[in-house]
Amino acid sequence: MTAPRFSFVPVMDHEIHVTEWGTKGAPALVMMHGLARTGRDFDEIAAALSDEYHVVCPDMIGRGRSSWASVPDVEYTIEYYAGIATDLLDHYSIDTAAWLGTSMGGQIGMCLASGRQGDRLKSLLINDVGPEVPQSAIERIMSYVGNPPDFDSHHQAEIWLRSAYAPFGPASDAFWQRMARASLRRRADGRLTLHYDPRIVKPLDAKAEDLATWGQWESIRAPTYVIGGAKSDLLTKDILQRMLTSGPEPDHTLFEDCGHAPSLSRPADILQVRKILRRLI
Repeated sequence: MTAPRFSFVPVMDHEIHVTEWGTKGAPALVMMHGLARTGRDFDEIAAALSDEYHVVCPDMIGRGRSSWASVPDVEYTIEYYAGIATDLLDHYSIDTAAWLGTSMGGQIGMCLASGRQGDRLKSLLINDVGPEVPQSAIERIMSYVGNPPDFDSHHQAEIWLRSAYAPFGPASDAFWQRMARASLRRRADGRLTLHYDPRIVKPLDAKAEDLATWGQWESIRAPTYVIGGAKSDLLTKDILQRMLTSGPEPDHTLFEDCGHAPSLSRPADILQVRKILRRLI
């Protein structure tokens, strides 16, 4: 286990904040967060897996300490994010990497694995998302991500985060306290709000069928595994079943006490991910 290292990487006219763990030159593992989250969500699992991997956890543009988009309709898209991810691999001289992506991070991984850079992903571990997102889940996401709350204090924000992200599943107090610290920024008026650009939801303002990427899924050849929350409203039983019988035909694991999306911060969950990665690689 190593301590994290932080850097800002210039990519595609943006400045990407990256948290690194482990030794450069070790097998590379990229961890990509969900829609309104940051790379710091992976602190526990990244620290644990740093004994085997060089772990790279970016804040995608519009989130955390990375820069915001100038043209949200273009830059806040999965295809644009995939371009940033490719350039990050180049920056770190990573020829091939394992990919672990939660929600939006899983969609970016699927985009990469199905495209011209597909051979750069030697394995793909998807956390609670598929090539299709139910319309009801899109509407739920739009309702709170596009209108972030504000808070008087970190304590108040932590209480809100524990409630809003309860589907992450049981987690330690240290996880929630750290999550609050990494999830907040102070506005010009001095109040706290969540650390992302509210415009990240603009590309989601479309019908679910228009956002589906089953064609990409069918072309993925990288060894793939799907994990998810049994109570998830994003990775439904029907979507999961279609994934298991098409494309890379992955194996899967569901966490019974989680919804969207498992935090993967508990020791038992981290051990499960370690075993999956060893099997895939």
